Amino acid sequence: MTWPDESWPDESWPDDSDAAERFAASPLFPRNEDGPVFAEPWQAQAFAIAVQLSANGHFTWTEWTVALGEQLQAAVRRGEPDDGSRYFEYWIAALEYLATAKKLTDLAALVERKEAWADAYRQTPHGQPVELGARFR
Repeated sequence: MTWPDESWPDESWPDDSDAAERFAASPLFPRNEDGPVFAEPWQAQAFAIAVQLSANGHFTWTEWTVALGEQLQAAVRRGEPDDGSRYFEYWIAALEYLATAKKLTDLAALVERKEAWADAYRQTPHGQPVELGARFR
């Protein structure tokens, strides 16, 4: 998956735009000549969620980069390898932190959703799409 298209970012880009542009241009961010590249669809979705929540005013892009930086620094303190393999796991952790800190959700709802996904995954036949029940739609 790559950047949505060549017209983005545009006026819908989140606030703190030069901070966001510097972040997207980071040599640590996986990319090709067209822009960011994601190894898995969920990584692109996590990226899009962060951008959209910021664009909708739930947090500034500076708040986002601070939260992600804190997750990355915590990983270093825990002695986790700094090879980029878990980058989007830290991205998710930063999203969860900001979503709860900004009261967009709470920890109990996050745990419930994660458990529902794990249960749905375990019950889904190989090769079939994993789907949550109607109550999570």
